[in-house]
Formats: sequence, structure tokens, C-alpha cells
Amino acid sequence: MDVDEPLVLASDLDGTFLGGTNEQRSQFYAYLQQHRQRLVLMFVTGRNLDLVRQLYREPDFPQADYIIGDVGTTVTHGQTFKPLESVQTWIAQTWNDSAERVRSLLNNEPGLELQPITPQYRVSYYYNPDELQSQTLTRITQAGFDYILSADRFLDVMPKGIAKGATLLKTLESLHLAPEQTVVAGDTLNDRSLLETGLNGIVVGNAEPKLKEIARSLPNAYISPEPGAWGIWDGLKHHGRAF
Repeated sequence: MDVDEPLVLASDLDGTFLGGTNEQRSQFYAYLQQHRQRLVLMFVTGRNLDLVRQLYREPDFPQADYIIGDVGTTVTHGQTFKPLESVQTWIAQTWNDSAERVRSLLNNEPGLELQPITPQYRVSYYYNPDELQSQTLTRITQAGFDYILSADRFLDVMPKGIAKGATLLKTLESLHLAPEQTVVAGDTLNDRSLLETGLNGIVVGNAEPKLKEIARSLPNAYISPEPGAWGIWDGLKHHGRAF
């Protein structure tokens, strides 16, 4: 690793940074804290900011430098939770206050149920894989939006061209951080866009089989046999990015 450039670790939370045993997480978190001055830590998660704040209450849990939340639709500073304006403005302009339009578009579509959350720049549903219609997905894209399916349960309607991966690349550009020093890690299909950035990627051992299948065709992606946090550590070593 280039000692003049910090490692940028951009990791999903649930199942990834939060995955593995208590002992594995504890050791990995301590390792990161030992090298904190050479690390830019980003959480790239489906969680909203309130759910990330809850993690900060846990002793010895590393705090991020930046948080990409809500599946790539919010970007904040990790300590203050204030928006990273240069990126957040781009997301807001792309979304253009479309939540009500999306809900109207998908009202009464079979296999969909609105989640009881109201994120600002996406609309989130539960979906039934046996009932969801292909024409529903076509309707979303024809209306000018993207969608993300994950865990055979979650469907997010997204601003066109925005996902975890696109937002991460925009964030790296805004902060003048080196892509070649960046490693991404994830475990579900909503992490697919992270791997498709071309950045060095880690798929942890407990990942969705569908994500592993996709990763096998990506030369930048390493599929670790280890779960969660232990898999991230293993992947950093594989990519030559361990301290």
C-alpha cells in the first residue's frame, strides 16, 4: 500500500462490517483503530442516519469519517452527520422530490408493500418474489427511475443513476481521495454497484449467493471464505491493502 495515501475502506454495515463473531469484530475494530491516522473509513449502508447513530453508542465501535446511507441517497460527515453538500445536492437535484410520484406510480401493484419509513431521496418497499411482476419493474425504469432488489425482500426505487457505487465515486471525487487506494466490501445485492465501480472489492463469506455469482465475473472482486468483519480483514490482505 502507498504509505503516502490513506486507505479508504468503504464498507456496508449489516452482514459485513457488523458480521462475524463478537471476537472477530472486536479484533478487527481494534486493528482499524490502531491505524486510524492512515485510514478513511466510510460506511456505505442501507441504514438511515438514526440507525447508524445507534451503533456509535456501542463501546469501541469505530466511527466513520463519512457515511453514505439510505442505499446511496444520503451522504454526511461521520462525526457531525452534516450533509456533504457537494454530493447531497447532486442527489437531491436528480431525485427532484419524486416520492409522491413513485408512490402513485406503484399504487396497488401486486407483490409490493410500502416500508414504514420515509427516506427523503428514495421510496422503499417490501416485495414478494412470487408476486412481483416484471412489468412493474419496467414501469419504474420507463418513468425515469432505477430500482434495487436485495435479499429477496427489499425493493428500493432510486434516483436515476444513483446507487451505493455511484455515490461513492462522486464522494471520492469530491474529497480528492484516490480510487486506487479504495477498497469496498459488501454482502447483499444492494452492494452490487460497489463492486461494479471497478474499485478493489470484497464479498464476505456470508454474502448472498447471487452477489457471489456476480462477483465471480468481476476481476476486481475477491470472495472471502470468512464472514463479516473477518472477511473484510482477509480481503484487505488479499488486495495488498492491509497496514
